[in-house]
Amino acid sequence: MAPGRPAPLLAVTQGDAAGVGPEILLELALAGAARYRPILVAERTALDAVAATVAGAERLELVSVAPEIDRERLASLEPSVVPVLDPVGERRKISFGISGAADAAGAIACLDAGLALARAGTVDALVTAPVSKLSIARHHLPGFRGHTDYLAQACGLERYGRDYLMAFICPDLQVALVTTHLPLAEAIREMSSDAIADAIRCLDRHAGGRIAVAGLNPHAGEGGLMGHEDDEVVSPAVESCRAEGLAVSGPESADSLFARCRRGEFDWALALLHDQGLIAVKTLAFGEATNWTLGLPVIRTSVDHGTAFEIAGRGAADARPILAVCETTCDLIEGRLPRRTDTGS
Repeated sequence: MAPGRPAPLLAVTQGDAAGVGPEILLELALAGAARYRPILVAERTALDAVAATVAGAERLELVSVAPEIDRERLASLEPSVVPVLDPVGERRKISFGISGAADAAGAIACLDAGLALARAGTVDALVTAPVSKLSIARHHLPGFRGHTDYLAQACGLERYGRDYLMAFICPDLQVALVTTHLPLAEAIREMSSDAIADAIRCLDRHAGGRIAVAGLNPHAGEGGLMGHEDDEVVSPAVESCRAEGLAVSGPESADSLFARCRRGEFDWALALLHDQGLIAVKTLAFGEATNWTLGLPVIRTSVDHGTAFEIAGRGAADARPILAVCETTCDLIEGRLPRRTDTGS
């Protein structure tokens, strides 16, 4: 943060109240970072339920704020005050580790409220704690597949035409995904040259740098010996984007691509499949990576871990991932994009 410049305001949503989200929000508030100011978008009943397990939580001055609060009012609150926006406003029992209908509804209510703050310009960015996709799909929104598609749809973006991408920023690796939370067979069926080319263009538009597209088959098909999809589907997408002047190569053998990116040969790896990219990210930097949704009209980031139901409500959650995400979010707010080498194009 530049001297004399107000600290960015971050709306941080609770995720699933039965998971570790409420706990890591309290830990974030206790950290008292000078670089940013968190606004907790959470059910007070969830924060209260977990407060006894968080050392020092009794020192927090949690103050309720209304959805209509303006930026100036938030910025004028005393530094010791932690603003809390509770879009649910009901007292209920939280069964940590067991996500029910109220938890699913609360997670979406907090997400909607946080997005509204960001779209209104009341806050500078939206940071989301993990939700349970299964719980939301089962109890609240059939077909829900995760934050990325939900937020994009709420903002009126299209999945193809490809206005947005799921991306991950690690200390020395950056990965974006063509497909996200789809069954493997469905993701492969949906793979097309147009979809890949749209993803390349989206990544170039919002992040830039040198992009390497992963192959689908072992060794990127090895000239058809191990499958024809790379030659028939991936290569045409890469070539069409290269003809447009984009700094893109591929298909590259996925077994070595991520190591090559870490060595600085490329700025971004564009993985075709969720696990193809995320196995590399989480093996290298689990707990340090930032999930960044490219293309939204607001900055949205998230942690790289899930709800951790197995440890929820025990005071055992690790807040370091969300602290790291908030630091990366400030970089994005300040216009400091992830690692990028000038291609001269």
